[in-house]
Amino acid sequence: MYFPRKDNELDTLCNYLDVQLDALRASAFGLDDDAARRTPLRSALSISGLLKHVTFVMVGSLSGAGVAGYEHSQADFAASFTPTAEETLDRILERFDSVRADYMEMCRGGDLEAELPVGPFPWYGMDEPQVAKLRYIYVHAVEEFARHAGHADIIREQIDGAQAAELLAAIEGWEPNEYITPWSK
Repeated sequence: MYFPRKDNELDTLCNYLDVQLDALRASAFGLDDDAARRTPLRSALSISGLLKHVTFVMVGSLSGAGVAGYEHSQADFAASFTPTAEETLDRILERFDSVRADYMEMCRGGDLEAELPVGPFPWYGMDEPQVAKLRYIYVHAVEEFARHAGHADIIREQIDGAQAAELLAAIEGWEPNEYITPWSK
């Protein structure tokens, strides 16, 4: 939870990004690899697949910004939702954490007034990149990560009943209160 405070615009956007990434990561807390691969809904989404996809999105941003060591191909988009046999939950989380650290460092150093190409997004009918300010990209990333954190919440509830706040409480060591009891199996 990003509690209200008087942050500047850049810090506010970055804190919201970080909170959504916390929620996504928390969705895997306590799961083994088999559970994280489960697709209990009508879609093909899984906790592992969502973590892999969000990592793909962060890598795309790092690559687009020219950060050394990050290569990105939009052709890999469809595969970004499904872990391979070699991509265990532990490996996916390790990669997520590593990429996230670089991604957040890049974001925190961003100039919200900078203009750069965004897209294409052919799945939305936008076949050519469009120019936008960096603040647009950050808000879009908050939207993207929040959408997938919501997916992860629903999937996790279907797997074992765990809810996001309970998982975060367990991870962060919160004391139980009248609203939340930290998750335990």
